[in-house]
Amino acid sequence: MSSPLLLLGAPGSPYTRKMLAALRYRRIPYRLLVGSHRTPTDLPKPKPQLLPTFYFTKDDGSVEAVVDSTPLLRRFERDYPDRKLVPSDPAIAFLDYLLEDFADEWLTKAMFHYRWHFPQDADQAGEILPRWSVKPMTESVLAPMKAFIKDRQISRLYVVGSNDITAPVIEASFRRYLGAMKRHLEYHPFLMGARPGTSDFAAYGQLTQLARFDPTPTAITLSEAPRLFAWTEVLEDLSGVEPAESDWISRDNIPATLKDLFVEMGRVYVPVMLANAKAVMQGAKTVETEVDGLPWVQEPFPYQAKCIKWIGEEYARLDDAARQAVSSIIAGTGCEQLLSPAA
Repeated sequence: MSSPLLLLGAPGSPYTRKMLAALRYRRIPYRLLVGSHRTPTDLPKPKPQLLPTFYFTKDDGSVEAVVDSTPLLRRFERDYPDRKLVPSDPAIAFLDYLLEDFADEWLTKAMFHYRWHFPQDADQAGEILPRWSVKPMTESVLAPMKAFIKDRQISRLYVVGSNDITAPVIEASFRRYLGAMKRHLEYHPFLMGARPGTSDFAAYGQLTQLARFDPTPTAITLSEAPRLFAWTEVLEDLSGVEPAESDWISRDNIPATLKDLFVEMGRVYVPVMLANAKAVMQGAKTVETEVDGLPWVQEPFPYQAKCIKWIGEEYARLDDAARQAVSSIIAGTGCEQLLSPAA
């Protein structure tokens, strides 16, 4: 663990931002290669080719390319003993895991939607994304890249479920999320209490784009929840925070404002994720369900079906007391459906 971690990432990648902020908070040394998998390199390509990609040297000297922020954060929990992100109470750790997945898998729908659904946002992203590079390029080289990036990303909106049918659900949920986060941060500096958990950095990663870069959601954030605009900037570097064990929230004193976030999660994330998992299991070509009284239609997303499976596995690992605590805390939010055998 003496050498800095090596990773490939980009400023426009919310998961890159999630991991970098987590590493800074944990004071884990790293080396960031700014770029994408289209950048020529001798490093191995991961499957799938996602950002960020971490590179680990194995015992035989070969290099392994690893993606997926959630298991990577747990790997670092094992490898680095100090300033941990996963709460010590298993019940609270499970709640943190749920909120991390909510940000990673639901809030990211808003991130992609706002960036590529609205023309002014797509134009700005097309201009800036190729310029987030340390490689010098002339304007004549950059010019065709704008159209390439826009066309490619807009054509992939189906992956996260952004379309004209689902737009009202995504946009209303984003506004409710801002309101719930704003109310929580009036009394608590982080989701997990007085110290951040994995869910804080997952939310931060998406908000680096939604609250501080893309024009439409940034304007909404500044108008409705300026606290989130500021909080996202603060989360950038928490290396100066000195956490204590007592800083975690307690299973016996869960803030009502945190429960409000689980209500939003149960309102939108849960029905979409369960419908998607069912469609994947049945081999269906379309996910169709109702969310908040409105229709939801998208193509199945196999990775998010795995997310539901992993949530069930995490819950099964809890002891009886922790499972009872979790069930009591999320009762009535809609999230309890994630804990049933059918899920």
